[in-house]
Amino acid sequence: MSKLLSHPLGVFVVAVVVQWLRAFIGDLLGRKVRTVETAERGDFSTVIAATLTLLALIVGFTFSMAISRYDQRKNYEESEANAIGTEYVRADLLPAANAAKVRELLEKYLKQRVLFYQGRDESQLSQVNVEMTKLQTELWSAVVQPAQAQPTPTMALVVSGMNDVLNSQGYTQAAWWNRIPHEAWELMGLIAFFANLLLGYGERRTNTSILFVLPVMVSFSFALIADIDSPRGGIVRVMPQNLIALSQSIRGP
Repeated sequence: MSKLLSHPLGVFVVAVVVQWLRAFIGDLLGRKVRTVETAERGDFSTVIAATLTLLALIVGFTFSMAISRYDQRKNYEESEANAIGTEYVRADLLPAANAAKVRELLEKYLKQRVLFYQGRDESQLSQVNVEMTKLQTELWSAVVQPAQAQPTPTMALVVSGMNDVLNSQGYTQAAWWNRIPHEAWELMGLIAFFANLLLGYGERRTNTSILFVLPVMVSFSFALIADIDSPRGGIVRVMPQNLIALSQSIRGP
């Protein structure tokens, strides 16, 4: 299910097919098994209205969850850029040789962070993670060694800045793992299931093309939610604008 939710187009196709089948089955039940009597029509309309209202509420709530997670990923990208930029400046507090090494490592690390945001290929991302882990170890050693040699408040400031750089990456990764729970998707799908079944069951027209409307509309909503919630699989993605701007400012004109 996780793989499907990372592909909004797949979500749309599956949702359309499943919902239309439910509506078609409901229509068959209404025609072949038992139709809704005139005296029952008022109560049945109330049930459909309540079900559709509940569906709209859960879709809106889930959409809000996706937006909040997208905003969180954007905020952490900005925090990463600020942490790396601050530590790059604080490198001036180190001895010249250590400062040059830290800046060089930060530039390499910054490049890997940009690739992390832009990459989609799993093999490429695995290489990025390996290189990033290696650079994090080297960055920490590059500031800890001079700090141990000169345990001053100034050195502590540099170490604290590097700690922020490493922590910001962990916060970002946690935000990318923080997806909409599967239970929310299951509940939303279940309500859509019954809504389409009831809609088909209550349909009285001979032309059943109207049964396509709700499945398509709801499926577009599902696809949009999946797109926003998927960090890599959708069209709506967090671009590393702040990290790229920092990289350009470091390189200079």
